[in-house]
Amino acid sequence: MTILDTIIERKKEEILYSKSTISIEALKESYFFERKTLSLKESIKNKSGIIAEFKRQSPSKGIINDQASPFEVTSSYEKSGASGISILTDKDFFGGSFHDIMNVREQIHIPILRKDFMVDEYQFYEAKSIGADVVLLIAACLSPVQVSEFTELAHQLGIEVLLEIHTEEELRHYNSAVDLVGINNRNLKDFKVDLQHSVQLKNQLPKNTLSVAESGIYSVKDFQYLKEQGFDGFLMGEYFMKNPNPGKAFEEFISNVCL
Repeated sequence: MTILDTIIERKKEEILYSKSTISIEALKESYFFERKTLSLKESIKNKSGIIAEFKRQSPSKGIINDQASPFEVTSSYEKSGASGISILTDKDFFGGSFHDIMNVREQIHIPILRKDFMVDEYQFYEAKSIGADVVLLIAACLSPVQVSEFTELAHQLGIEVLLEIHTEEELRHYNSAVDLVGINNRNLKDFKVDLQHSVQLKNQLPKNTLSVAESGIYSVKDFQYLKEQGFDGFLMGEYFMKNPNPGKAFEEFISNVCL
């Protein structure tokens, strides 16, 4: 069993518990549910293209930064020109929380991606209820039919979809309704990073697909290479979060890249 299998198994248990305690109707009554969402697609086109991530830990890296304040980090990201904010909401494996989004939502004026393992329609109502603008769909743990159905549901709720792929086989999960396609430079099964592999996958996507390079961007050189290869967006977390002051690290990074 891979770490991804373990995460999904635990996620399904978590969802069953959530469903037993808070109904979808109750989620619809939440404070943020009627809020008008923001478009990550448009923000990527008009700003730096960087989706800067708030992440405390990961299964592959362990604790990355468990001292940083979500508000201080995300507000710094926005101030320095991020196109969007990615916030992990998985608790058991990434140390995340719904409150990490809810506590910054009204202070952040750019799109927020709920980054989690979406395997049940219930989670889309959760995402809307906590103030997320975008959700991540990971092809490795979904079928093409699920991606299509979940994308339709997300759009009904006014939420955009970032579809994440890593293999050539997962290209079949793409459909024209998907808003953005993220290509994970890191293999979720063995955590190896291969930027060239991601470029090859990007070049097989339909023309004009808004593409996002995800994970494994460790330097200005990596960023510039992926930008030159035609990526529109860049999801980066560890590069900034491993710094004691992630917001400052992002500001310095922005000043060193040619946008």
